[in-house]
Amino acid sequence: MKKALFLDRDGVVNVEKEYLYKIEDFEFIDGIFDLCQHYQKLGYLIFIVTNQSGIARKYYTEEDFKLLTEWMIQAFKKKNIKITNVYHCPHHPNIDEKCACRKPEPGMILAAKKEFDLDLANSLMIGDKERDIDAAINAGINETYLFDETKKITDSKATKTVNKLDEIWKYNVNT
Repeated sequence: MKKALFLDRDGVVNVEKEYLYKIEDFEFIDGIFDLCQHYQKLGYLIFIVTNQSGIARKYYTEEDFKLLTEWMIQAFKKKNIKITNVYHCPHHPNIDEKCACRKPEPGMILAAKKEFDLDLANSLMIGDKERDIDAAINAGINETYLFDETKKITDSKATKTVNKLDEIWKYNVNT
């Protein structure tokens, strides 16, 4: 079984912008490439798990999401980082019926586990919202990091709250 690094997209991989779907609006978070290179060298597979309710709200289409995702994956590839897969939830509870994929539900993480034979107990999740942490815990991931650049979040179920991505591997004694 393989270990995985799960990343939320908006707020962890890229600067949070409301209903982001245009390449020209995409800005990578400082430290994301170094973080991914670090865990990739340790043998972790890298996954992005992202709620994308803008699709259900018709702010953008699945095709818009796919184009941005492919561009993002290529940007990682240029840094010699392989994103194993990107899972997204296009639903919104006020528009669609309740689904198993929208975080805090663990559906996207469990889909990755099944598809790639992952050891979730020895994997980790980095998110910027408590629902990311809840999804990881609900899937059986023990090590979770809440990324909060603003230092405003004071209470979280996460293993640790960090305001810089490089704090994660400095804190994680197993790496």
